[in-house]
Amino acid sequence: MKYWQPKYETMKHDELRELQLNRLKKTAASAYNNVHFYREKFEALGITPEDIRSLDDIRKLPMTKKTDLRDNYPFGLFAVPKRDVVRIHASSGTSGKPTVVGYTANDIETWANMMARNFTMVGLDANDVFQNAVNYGLFTGGLGFHYGIEQLGAMAVPSGTGNTARQIEMMQDFGVTAIHCTPSYGLYLAETVREMNIIDQLSLRVGCFGAEPWSSSTRKELEDAFNIKAYDSYGLSEMMGPGIAFECQEQDGLHIWSDHYLVEVLDEDGEQVAEGEKGELVLTSLTKEALPMIRYRTGDITRLLKSECACGRTSNRISRILGRADDMLIVRGINVFPSQIENVLVRIEKITDQFEIYLDRNKNKLDEITVRVELDEGAFTGEIKDLESTRRLVEGELKSVLNIRANVELVEKGTIPRTTGKAKRVFDRREAI
Repeated sequence: MKYWQPKYETMKHDELRELQLNRLKKTAASAYNNVHFYREKFEALGITPEDIRSLDDIRKLPMTKKTDLRDNYPFGLFAVPKRDVVRIHASSGTSGKPTVVGYTANDIETWANMMARNFTMVGLDANDVFQNAVNYGLFTGGLGFHYGIEQLGAMAVPSGTGNTARQIEMMQDFGVTAIHCTPSYGLYLAETVREMNIIDQLSLRVGCFGAEPWSSSTRKELEDAFNIKAYDSYGLSEMMGPGIAFECQEQDGLHIWSDHYLVEVLDEDGEQVAEGEKGELVLTSLTKEALPMIRYRTGDITRLLKSECACGRTSNRISRILGRADDMLIVRGINVFPSQIENVLVRIEKITDQFEIYLDRNKNKLDEITVRVELDEGAFTGEIKDLESTRRLVEGELKSVLNIRANVELVEKGTIPRTTGKAKRVFDRREAI
């Protein structure tokens, strides 16, 4: 078994907890002493960093939300002088002020090493050629992966997004063995490669996919299309960027690097859920210098898994992201997650996992949900009764899971737009009526 930093990746649990406690104390002190926002939060709760005597004392500390970053835009949560910040990244700001994150030179080094761990974990090394087909710039995905590729010693191909024909040409000409992109774009690349009938001209063996939830069905489709192993990547800019958690070759949950992050999975009341139960992922950074984050509510819904893994690593593990707490749709008083709909669709033959959700209000001012889903190739027999049978089947399966009726619209494969970025799945038109 190959490791990048075996000392930390396979650390015994008691040693790891001691390391986490020492780093938690240091992080809390840095936030308290250098960030006015956190000092006010601590004082409001009547605590100081000296009150942290065990890891259980994390519960005494304040929560942090995305809105806190926007309220302190741009640099109000930085714990170091601006002269020590060597790079910033930022969100698009489409739902308000951008969230700006900063990095010291040590932060960049830490991040690169985490990414190199991830790449080693999925079987990559300095002999690989790695195509990074995501957006560079203020988005963390580009440079986050790029620095990790170089830290590993592999050849980086910074192809960025768009121009699919050119992306595939680079894969052929440069002998690309690993690729990083969103799963949505990966499916589009796969469709294009299949149409061009050039799969035997590619050298791909590993795909790293992230930035949006994706299903086991999508994994199988990507693996079959490219003849690769497809791995899930999780990250968020507030915690550093991509690579905070990553699948190993067991493909059984994502490892979160416990020497850098303290993990909580909490229910709606803020209590830690039992192992295997669903809750919101809350993370505390343990090594970030420029922007320490204490009990950051990610909004991502996941399950905490057993830390023991056949790969030998002892870090915390989480399930794939099951949805977003703030992506929850309320339809006639029923809570609906897009991931619930996806999980139903991937189990049904004759349809693909490409779908869109439309929310409207009917003439009676009642919410209506419509799921637009693509038919699989060869599913259309030309018989209207067969189409109707498939539509009724999908509607019935959705109702049994969602406890609400969903209209289903079947469309030809390729109808739903593919994208190089995050796929837009939900279209809420209720406010416009």
